[in-house]
Amino acid sequence: MRGKCLIFSAPSGSGKSTIVNWLLTHPELKMVFSISATSRAPRGTEKNGVEYFFLTTDEFRARIAKGDFLEYEEVYQGCFYGTLKEQVEKRLNEGMNVVFDVDVVGGCNIKEYFGDEALSVFIQPPSVEELERRLKFRGTDSAEMIAKRVAKASYELTFAPKFDVVIVNDNLEEAQQKALSTIKSFLQI
Repeated sequence: MRGKCLIFSAPSGSGKSTIVNWLLTHPELKMVFSISATSRAPRGTEKNGVEYFFLTTDEFRARIAKGDFLEYEEVYQGCFYGTLKEQVEKRLNEGMNVVFDVDVVGGCNIKEYFGDEALSVFIQPPSVEELERRLKFRGTDSAEMIAKRVAKASYELTFAPKFDVVIVNDNLEEAQQKALSTIKSFLQI
């Protein structure tokens, strides 16, 4: 039986990756993480096909021209990230449910491509102020980067109505349980 797509998008600091990683610990969901392609060089011990599919900038552009991507973004000049259709189709045809942890535009594009084969979930912070507090508490970004993330979050929050489900993450355990029950219902398990 063909798998389905589970799309998660959210502003940075909303808890999306924490929720996705928790869901991946539930074997009954038969979930696999979608591995993105990038034109940047591997870092540290990163391996091709594990963390990312590493392509040169020219290879990436050629594959864009061929229509090989579900979605892609040029993060800065010559540095691309994207989702290869063939990789997703391969896992779906193996009966696995492919989970995406993507930005809001990528999430909308993947949902549009797969339609009813996909569930799109938007993880929303309780407020922009709480999001800013979380980003400061995380301690991984400069004040300037936090300001940029907060400004971007205000824009990203306008995309929430385009998603099938919006989960407000004001309590992580409750948000995780809501995500789990939503996915189980979608997968009919």
